[in-house]
Amino acid sequence: MTIRVMLVDDQVLLRTGFRMVLAAQSDMEVVAEAGDGVEALEVLRSTAVDVVLMDVRMPKLDGVEATRRICQDPDAPKVLILTTFDLDEYAFSALKAGASGFMLKDVPPGELLTAIRSVHSGDAVVAPSTTRRLLDRFAPMLPSSVQQPQHQELARLTEREREVMVLVAQGLSNGEIAARLVLSEATVKTHVGRILTKLGLRDRVQVVVLAYETGLVRAGGGHG
Repeated sequence: MTIRVMLVDDQVLLRTGFRMVLAAQSDMEVVAEAGDGVEALEVLRSTAVDVVLMDVRMPKLDGVEATRRICQDPDAPKVLILTTFDLDEYAFSALKAGASGFMLKDVPPGELLTAIRSVHSGDAVVAPSTTRRLLDRFAPMLPSSVQQPQHQELARLTEREREVMVLVAQGLSNGEIAARLVLSEATVKTHVGRILTKLGLRDRVQVVVLAYETGLVRAGGGHG
């Protein structure tokens, strides 16, 4: 199965570099490109895409707002944000807007390809430690008053699912969670799947954001 990728970046040279890397893969195809968010939304109306590689800082419509609009559709492609800075408030905003993760623009090609495949498969385990550091830094910007509906949603989870959600939010992989809770990796995957379904979330990154928003996990790694 070929992963259909769209490149959205206002720098033509960068898009060319990414296209060359992806074109060498037997399981990937660049099906579309855009130079800004407005153009990206227009192209997506007529082109089937699985994963969007999205720059954040662009003219006309930035990557955060473009991501928010794309992710409003439940059948939307997964969005992988590309940023120049490791701890970037744009990346934080994009995760809140529905992006499945973010990578640095100077990431080694192998890591980028792994991230695209990961996002496409629904795992979205894209630099969980970086995601965690990002959230630790920007968590104070989250609303301090917990939104009641979200808190009620957490009540649907079993005790075990809450345990798993806390560990996902702390940046642990399925394998690490399995070791911590003395479960099989397949069981952890099942729990994560149920958490996503019960809470109506797209992927693990949204689990992390929600855990911080509801106070289930606090900046610095503790959990409430």
